Amino acid sequence: MSNLKLNIKMTAAFTARNMKVFFRDKGAVISALMAPLVILLLYVLFLNNVLKSSFTAELGDMVIPEKLIDGYIASFEVSSILAVCCVTVAFVVNMMMVDDRLTGVRADLDVTPTHKSVLVLGYFFSTALVTLSICLLTLAVGLAYIGASGWQMSAGDCLFAVLDVFLASLFGTALSSVVAVFLKSRGAINAVSTIVSTVYGFICGAYYPISQFAKGIANFVMCLPGTYFTALFRSHFMRCFYEPFTEAGMPSDAAAEILDSLDVNAYFFGKAVPTWVMYTVALCTVVALLAAFVAINAVKIKRKPKPVAPAAE
Repeated sequence: MSNLKLNIKMTAAFTARNMKVFFRDKGAVISALMAPLVILLLYVLFLNNVLKSSFTAELGDMVIPEKLIDGYIASFEVSSILAVCCVTVAFVVNMMMVDDRLTGVRADLDVTPTHKSVLVLGYFFSTALVTLSICLLTLAVGLAYIGASGWQMSAGDCLFAVLDVFLASLFGTALSSVVAVFLKSRGAINAVSTIVSTVYGFICGAYYPISQFAKGIANFVMCLPGTYFTALFRSHFMRCFYEPFTEAGMPSDAAAEILDSLDVNAYFFGKAVPTWVMYTVALCTVVALLAAFVAINAVKIKRKPKPVAPAAE
């Protein structure tokens, strides 16, 4: 029992150390914090009018209050950014573990009496906490932007959005932790970061609606677990617009079709996916990645016994 308490204290201390190291690195903090905010700025400055024009064209002769349209587009933008940044930020933060390995810090830690499980958990928890804090800040900025554009979300939607950020941050942390175990050079770090930042947003349906994909590609994308985190964000940020649309004079069928055009409702091989199924897939994915992370590190710890410092003569 005393060993367990000691390991818990050491894990907490190592987690705090990792968080301090990360926040002292101004470049890493700016990279992790500015990426989602810069994407939001790009949406506002360059893509907002394009999205709005496309949405207005779909309306045809229907007249909808501009504030309602602005809020709908803003909700799409914010849900897209959160779906991506919960993963990309985790990869940026988790590179600290790889840096420690490359700079020799991890080798120095390995010769201390600290058990390797403490180090592994310390890296994981620090990545999860930093990622969650940055993504919650992004959520706060996003909600403020939606409020300025046209607010329709309920208090329940906001609470579910926080839950979605928590789950997606865990997903990003677990995924990046599994990948980071195998990275052994700065070139590999840069390659993985580039691939994740450019590709993930498309294959999870954040940057481009899945409804606009070819049928085969859409079905394939819906088999990827990251898509369901995007679907949860879409649902809780945008489903609330159905009633305002119909109250503004839009036929119910047209309102449902417009929501479907931006993936507010997810479909798997033509069948609607209930929210509870999305959460089930999300939770199972997180658990599976955590199990893989634990198994990989358990094998590494068994294969590489801790170096023993030479005794003093």
